[in-house]
Amino acid sequence: FISILTGAALSVGGASRDSTILKVIAEGQHILFRVLGFIMRLAPIGAFGAMAAAVGAFGAATLLYLAKVVALYYATSLVFVIVVLGLVCAAAGLSIFKLLRLIREELLLVLGTASGEVALPRLMLKLEQAGCDGAIVGFVLPGGYSFNLDGTSIYMAIAVAFIAQATDTPFDLWQQAGVLAILLLTSKGGTTVAGGAFIKLAATLQTVRTLPLNGLGLLFGIDRLMATCTALTNVVGNTVAVFVVAKWERAYDPAKLDAYLADQAAGRIQKDGTPVSTEEQAHARP
Repeated sequence: FISILTGAALSVGGASRDSTILKVIAEGQHILFRVLGFIMRLAPIGAFGAMAAAVGAFGAATLLYLAKVVALYYATSLVFVIVVLGLVCAAAGLSIFKLLRLIREELLLVLGTASGEVALPRLMLKLEQAGCDGAIVGFVLPGGYSFNLDGTSIYMAIAVAFIAQATDTPFDLWQQAGVLAILLLTSKGGTTVAGGAFIKLAATLQTVRTLPLNGLGLLFGIDRLMATCTALTNVVGNTVAVFVVAKWERAYDPAKLDAYLADQAAGRIQKDGTPVSTEEQAHARP
């Protein structure tokens, strides 16, 4: 919020690119990115240390419990996508499986990076070409990346329950309801890069002080696996949101979606997600 106000003030004030304040902000940004780069390089060592500490303190059975958490999270997210989002699509006259086929390349990209940010430009272009109005895509999709984070919400709920059980912390129904209410707020906003949900979870636990912060060490070692599922669920949820809003606003052409899927199946889609033109198809023929 402060960043938005600062940017608006600089824009209204007519600050030039050569102004001192913008140079200071740019240099600060470069320094921050360098620091984050150092942290990312050391993150695998930290994850190894966290896993080693957990196994050393609680035994090798800890790995089994962590595997169960990962499996539970993936299963819950799958049920959410197929059942919950499937029902939302059905209510709007859409098919969740068609949408999954449409964005399969973006999902593979997210799978490899554990971040939904990398798929945003391609996704915006593809959804517009698949029949959604450009204004709807430009408003709903970027906004959803900050406020429609289904995967993040599921992750934080499961993580809180796991920490309570793993640390044997009393966690009655009223406390669960209170933490859930806070999670509904803290899961929104922020970045959708890998590890973003873990940072939000840490900030939430620091705020509520109901659960011990040292429980985060148990999850740090599997955060990469959890982040991958989080990003995939977020991307699917935002894709569904775009199509549903476009359908409500009568700014959706189902014929374009069917045509795009047909071109996709026939291999007539370029690497950047755009259909191959008629001239290019004619030139490609022997």
